[in-house]
Amino acid sequence: MLPPGAVPPPGVMPPPGAVPPPMPQGWATQPGALPPMGTGMVPPWMRPPAPPRREPQVPWWQRDGVISRVLAVAGVAVTLIGVVMLLVLAAQAGFFGPVPRVVAGAVFSAALVGAGMRVFGKVGGRVGGIALAATGIAGAYLDVVAVTAVYHWLHPVVGLAVALAVAAGGVGLAMQWKSQPLAVLVVLGAAMLAPFVTAELVLLGFLIVLQLACVPVQFGRDWPFLHVARTVPAVLATLVGIAIALIETLDHSRELWLLVASIAIAAVGLIGTVLVVRRRAGDVTATLSFAISTTPMLAVAALFDRRIGALVAAAYAVVLLSVAATVLMPKVRAVAKIPGHTAVAAAVAGAFALLEACVGVTSAQTLPIATLLVALGFLGVAGQLRSGVAAGLGIAFAVIGGLAFFANATPERLASQHLAEQHLTISTALAAVTGMAVVAAGVWTIRRLAGTPKGGAEESLLWIAASGAALYLVTAAIVAVGATTGAADGFVIGHSIATIVWMAAATAALLYGLRNLSRSAAIAKVALGSGLLVTTAALAKLFLFDLATLDGLIRVAAFLVVGILLLLTGTRYARAFAEAGAVDLEATTD
Repeated sequence: MLPPGAVPPPGVMPPPGAVPPPMPQGWATQPGALPPMGTGMVPPWMRPPAPPRREPQVPWWQRDGVISRVLAVAGVAVTLIGVVMLLVLAAQAGFFGPVPRVVAGAVFSAALVGAGMRVFGKVGGRVGGIALAATGIAGAYLDVVAVTAVYHWLHPVVGLAVALAVAAGGVGLAMQWKSQPLAVLVVLGAAMLAPFVTAELVLLGFLIVLQLACVPVQFGRDWPFLHVARTVPAVLATLVGIAIALIETLDHSRELWLLVASIAIAAVGLIGTVLVVRRRAGDVTATLSFAISTTPMLAVAALFDRRIGALVAAAYAVVLLSVAATVLMPKVRAVAKIPGHTAVAAAVAGAFALLEACVGVTSAQTLPIATLLVALGFLGVAGQLRSGVAAGLGIAFAVIGGLAFFANATPERLASQHLAEQHLTISTALAAVTGMAVVAAGVWTIRRLAGTPKGGAEESLLWIAASGAALYLVTAAIVAVGATTGAADGFVIGHSIATIVWMAAATAALLYGLRNLSRSAAIAKVALGSGLLVTTAALAKLFLFDLATLDGLIRVAAFLVVGILLLLTGTRYARAFAEAGAVDLEATTD
């Protein structure tokens, strides 16, 4: 309770029954009156709370840790450049001897690591300790590279083993200190400056060692930047080596070593990623690193002749697609525990490798057959297991195969007897037949995945596109067969048969639609629409092309068969709708 006449603290209402303090002179005396605004005489309990005080914004360069981190990174870079100069440039200039240079580098690195461990334990010494330790460990790694690749005091196998021990010690210290920056600085410092120490192929081995040494770290630590730092240097160096080998004429041993390096990078990337994502399914950065690690294997096949390159690509495709297939099989997926994003990356990379294999073992005539067969397989899997990824890969291969087929069987070649006999072969006919199977599988798969409503606009567009593609493929197959028979009238006979097949397909679609007119209006609508569209196309071909190209009995046969089919379809069409009208009238009367 407040004593009489006491003033409550600001923001606190007086208790009931409390006697308010006397009002100063000049206030209104009526009940409920408030002092005039701006007089400064408002009672404390009626004053609004003061607004929160804003802390002044500190510029970024004055914030705690920013400048220290920038200076630390700069110090690491400059010091490591000095180490490289000691190991390489001093040797080129003739300063000191090899032994003093190497010993000085090792002692200097050890001193930096020791100083870093001492500084890290002090208050505010985390940034400095990490910078000193990272510089010392990376410097020791560069010292091992120089001893192995420049002075040749160690056999490459021994040198790589020592380098692995140094890198493992660095990342082990990073795990103990729980410092991702330490691990990243060690890896990037050693990887970025190692090419200035040596440009020999053994450099790839030292970069792969860095990639391998960091894999165990990812099991216990979710360090996404380390994923990228350990993968990109080895990949870039290998791709540069492959590019140089493609430009220059090199011996086969260098090509083999590049292949070995590509296999090692891909294996470390795949195995490491699979082991990591089994523990942390949401580690997308691990999958990204895996995708990056596949690029050398996809590029190295270009160094060899077509057969060997195709064999390498095919073997890699089998491995990657097997990893991707684990997601599609429930029992295997429960054991493998590979997340979807990793399976998608494996499937896409495997598809690229499979495309390389197809290109390597085929010619311009047979490439459409190979790619369309692959598309047929992907679409079959997609439709059976309802996999959108498999469907997308199947459509991609179908487009590639379709473009390759169209480049061979162009409309100009199909319309000219001379060009058809010169360019169309039995491979063209086989590719066309395979393409028709792909069209059928594509329609089935899309309907299962998309759940296209029967009779809807989407399904109508789907059937129109499929009908157009099928008509072109049928024409190409029949004309190619006719052109390759060697008969004088083979080309014209092929076109005549193609026109008749068009009309027969249209008749079948129309009759199917009329038969389902009373059962399912949606199915009847799609079938009748497709049938009328193909009928229009057949009549256009008959009068615009066949009439001018065909001659003699062949032209007569084409017109007679098409006319009879039109009469049959027209009669059945009229009777079907008359029967449907009679049924509707009877239902209305009842």
